[in-house]
Amino acid sequence: MTSVTEPISELERSTMRRVTWRLLPFLIVCYLIAIIDRGNIGMASLQMNQDLALSAKVFGFASSLFFFAYFLVEVPSNLALQKFGARIWIARIMITWGLISAGTAFVQGAQSLYVMRFLLGAAEAGFFPGVLLYLTYWLPSAYRGRLVALFMVAIPAANFVGSPLSGLLLSLDGWMGMRGWHWLFILEGIPAVLLGIACLFVLTDRPEQARWLSDEQRGWLTGRLAEEGAKKTAIGHISLWKLLRHKDIWIMALIYSGASAAGSTLSVWGPQLLKSFGLTSMEVGLVNAIPYGLASVLMIVWGRNSDRTGERRWHTACTLLMITAGLLMTLFTSNLALTVVMLSLVLIGAYSMKGPFWALASGWLSSSTAAAGLAAIGAMANLIGGGLMVNVYGAIHDATGSHSLALMPLAALCALGGFMVVVMGRKRQAEAAAAQDKPLNAG
Repeated sequence: MTSVTEPISELERSTMRRVTWRLLPFLIVCYLIAIIDRGNIGMASLQMNQDLALSAKVFGFASSLFFFAYFLVEVPSNLALQKFGARIWIARIMITWGLISAGTAFVQGAQSLYVMRFLLGAAEAGFFPGVLLYLTYWLPSAYRGRLVALFMVAIPAANFVGSPLSGLLLSLDGWMGMRGWHWLFILEGIPAVLLGIACLFVLTDRPEQARWLSDEQRGWLTGRLAEEGAKKTAIGHISLWKLLRHKDIWIMALIYSGASAAGSTLSVWGPQLLKSFGLTSMEVGLVNAIPYGLASVLMIVWGRNSDRTGERRWHTACTLLMITAGLLMTLFTSNLALTVVMLSLVLIGAYSMKGPFWALASGWLSSSTAAAGLAAIGAMANLIGGGLMVNVYGAIHDATGSHSLALMPLAALCALGGFMVVVMGRKRQAEAAAAQDKPLNAG
């Protein structure tokens, strides 16, 4: 592995530039559309909940079904990607989720909304961990923190773009006899289908198949990745069942679930929180975009700093503590401006955490375990963070009428995750040091 102080050869520089520009922009756009389709129910709720007579508890349960389906299908989907190849499998994911997202426009009540949200989660499951796995086929470890952060900038960017766009689409209310939220689902679902078809022509499964790299570039990249794979001393190859029972996998899922829950909960409930200040739907979309715009920039800065220093543990822990601080602030303010500051702190922390964390997690897993391991971490985290916390928020808000109290379980989850990443990081450092000393002691 090239350290942060070693010079970079021209061959390495040209190869990584070619790989980055070939894959990252396209995957970022795909993920941006995925996040818009996943989270647009939050903006749609400004009209849909009244039309369908949905209570906060019912709406929270409907939103959370996405994450339950995601949990059930994510690991099998990632294993299917490994078997069939990223080009075909990511195309399948995108086409099916686009069709289901557009079909959500035709739900008639709570029951049909439950079905469509569950199907959307099952369709999209595997996309994010699949791309993470796919990037491990292409990116040496020294590049993963910054480039995974760059890829994941699609999450806040989707909300930065999607919130005002969704507010605009809601204003189409009455056009051709349909409500604004109908048009929101239809027009935001179509791009996923088109991008899914494009996957078949843009993506290449493995570096050795990349005709768009020179022979010299292919040789360097495959050699570098093979060398790194041989040096890993992490969780080795174990069965899927044992993997799902491995305590370190559950700890990593718990760590990630705080950031996952923060993003998911505010995506679903944030528009309603802002609406409580008396804003119009368009104003909600514009104000909601502010924290996501800040998070889009700062998560890249944080990911680059993590790569530059080679430090992952504290870059992950500090962001979780930032989320906790932002959530606790809601107990002491009922002011719109301060609420936007709070949302900004939470979302900057939630998205800045992702690059360093996934670089950390992929370094803790062996190449033979990465496909199922990364998917398992993401699936468990989504179940805890999205499936549970989105429901908890709705139940507490229904019972108390308080947005602030509804956020407190999330604050506790993020604080626990920050503590756990420090503990586990220390444990992994000790294990790595012991593995390096063992041959010397044996001699």
